[in-house]
Amino acid sequence: MALLTAATALLTMPGTAPAGADGAWRKTGGDARGGVSGLAYEGPTGDGTGVNALVVHDNKRSGQQRLSRITHRTDSDVVSPVTWDGPEPVDLEAIEGIPGKPGEYLALTARGILYRLEVTGSEATVVDHSPLPSIGAGDDFESFALVARNGRLAALWADRGAGDGRPATLYAAPLTFASWGQPQFGAVTRKAYRAASPAGDGTRHISDITVTDSGRVLVSSATDAGDDGPFASAVSDAGSVSVSAAGRVRVVLAAVPAVLGTFPQFKIEAVECLPASTEALVGTDDENLGGHVRALALC
Repeated sequence: MALLTAATALLTMPGTAPAGADGAWRKTGGDARGGVSGLAYEGPTGDGTGVNALVVHDNKRSGQQRLSRITHRTDSDVVSPVTWDGPEPVDLEAIEGIPGKPGEYLALTARGILYRLEVTGSEATVVDHSPLPSIGAGDDFESFALVARNGRLAALWADRGAGDGRPATLYAAPLTFASWGQPQFGAVTRKAYRAASPAGDGTRHISDITVTDSGRVLVSSATDAGDDGPFASAVSDAGSVSVSAAGRVRVVLAAVPAVLGTFPQFKIEAVECLPASTEALVGTDDENLGGHVRALALC
């Protein structure tokens, strides 16, 4: 817990008050190239006064930044670039650390291509890249999470959905790795999910997923009216996930998701519970308005 104390001063109990009214949001990018599309806890800073997190950017042109590191402390958030070494992805939307493998991550594009990375210092090396095992017609992915239980590993990911006519599709599957590093998935299950908030034609029902130590599945949802907004977001308790000793993955979604916080004017695309803590780092991709990060007591 001492490793996480740097975030505590930014904690704000979630509610329906306009997010950022207390000044807790910190800008991490000045335009559409610097938004936070996904976020993964990396570890404590060397001096123990903060935490490091890797963030992906949904840039599409060759040579644009794909990966950065945020160093988060009580009084500052510093962004530094991480060099991408390997095949260049298009439209990265999520990143997650691999449990039990320090310095290794899985990053996902909107179209479902999964990149396995080894991160050392300021360089990320692509070990493998391959498609997800189940991609539905029109799927647009913004989320990915890993769960380790009973010596087994499972993955969750979701098509974001679109308004009243298309709920999100939440996928879940057991996960192992081939000797050469490629992710290998077991039987895939699917469940439909509709956000309780925000609502409207532009709703993305799942814009990110994170799982608490107790197995609660938290999701962010967002609306996006265009590159200049307006935006709105919420974080909700969507249900639970368990993984048996035999590797069976079970997801139970709440009949009515419990809204933990609403955030007008921000488009949340990254939520990451910090280990052994009730705290989460939350990141936004506000398109032309840049990106922001904040710590909240959500987990």
